[in-house]
Amino acid sequence: MNHFTRIIVLFTLAWLVLAAAVYPGSTLAAEEKQTANVLIVTGIDHPAHNWRQTAPALAETLRKDRRLKPRVVEDPHFLDSSALHRYDVVVLHFMSWEQPTPGPKAQANLRKFIQDGKGLFVIHFGCGAFRDWPEFRNLAGRVWDPKARAHDPGGPFRVNITDVLHPITQGLAPFETEDELYTCLTGDRPVDMLATARSKVDGKIYPMAFTFNYGKGRVFHSALGHDVKAISNPGAAELFRRGCAWAAGLPPVPKNQKKKTGNK
Repeated sequence: MNHFTRIIVLFTLAWLVLAAAVYPGSTLAAEEKQTANVLIVTGIDHPAHNWRQTAPALAETLRKDRRLKPRVVEDPHFLDSSALHRYDVVVLHFMSWEQPTPGPKAQANLRKFIQDGKGLFVIHFGCGAFRDWPEFRNLAGRVWDPKARAHDPGGPFRVNITDVLHPITQGLAPFETEDELYTCLTGDRPVDMLATARSKVDGKIYPMAFTFNYGKGRVFHSALGHDVKAISNPGAAELFRRGCAWAAGLPPVPKNQKKKTGNK
């Protein structure tokens, strides 16, 4: 390699490094991002939800995708902290039942976190995390309506995949689970509906998982996940991992994993 060629090679490498820094959405920068820091926010909930069991179970479920690095925080007021922005995706796994909801500082911090390009994963009763915050209806896409019927009696039902082309659900088969089929979600924000289930009580179809963009960020919301058994269900667990990875800006399925997952 002569002197002139060496200069050209060095210049090209320097330009690629600069491009990755200036244009973080570029292919090079995307390839460099191989892991995501996941913050599971828990610590309070309705008495029917044993967060001391379900939060660790959710963390373990997500950790099976080795790219996801979950941390459990047992205080929703962590959302007040600037440390929130060290993470790639926040999981709302709490509901302020008969306790004060994290206030304006946490709300503004979380909203900015998502708007600026990070991810949000709302699971099960996280749909009621901020009951007194009007913007939460837009941030979560659908929220708990205390005037609506809460859910079918806990038991088995089938989760159907409604968008087979979305990166999260591509190749994911319908699956049977034993959970609470939520019938209490309300909201009119346009969303990409990924999965639904039919109520055995009223025969209506209800959302089980959906996505949308909020500013530069991504939101994945699933009504599934009442208890450890429901979180550990193979089909639901795969849906959670994929949704969390997508919200964090990663490909939903690791390159070395087969896409066909679920049970018929």
